[in-house]
Amino acid sequence: MLIEVAKAGEIAPGGMKFVRAGGKEIVICNCDGDFYAIDRRCGHMNGPLEMGALDGTIVTCPMHHVQFDVMSGQALNDPVPVYIDEPLPPKWGHYMTQFAMLMSHTSVCSINTYPVQLKDGTIQVVID
Repeated sequence: MLIEVAKAGEIAPGGMKFVRAGGKEIVICNCDGDFYAIDRRCGHMNGPLEMGALDGTIVTCPMHHVQFDVMSGQALNDPVPVYIDEPLPPKWGHYMTQFAMLMSHTSVCSINTYPVQLKDGTIQVVID
């Protein structure tokens, strides 16, 4: 099914836009005039990818900096840990230790991509 999701002029080069289409949450990425459609949610901990950064064809999740290739959906790295230079209060220190342990057991999955067509300035996505 081909679904119109946005006008090309709505998304600046290097920009992203979250849309709902065919019951799916999708992010449209403008990579210097080439448009790609990917799952909205990170394949690590479900972070909203449109709130991350797009550099070329690589999108970086805002939560743990996992990166994905928007052309293939492939996950390119593991999460990047956050380092804190100051001592934490004991309860926060315990929480962060537990959180780090849980994250070490959380895998990173690649995300889905969707075919995109550009017709008369309109971005259309193919949804199965």
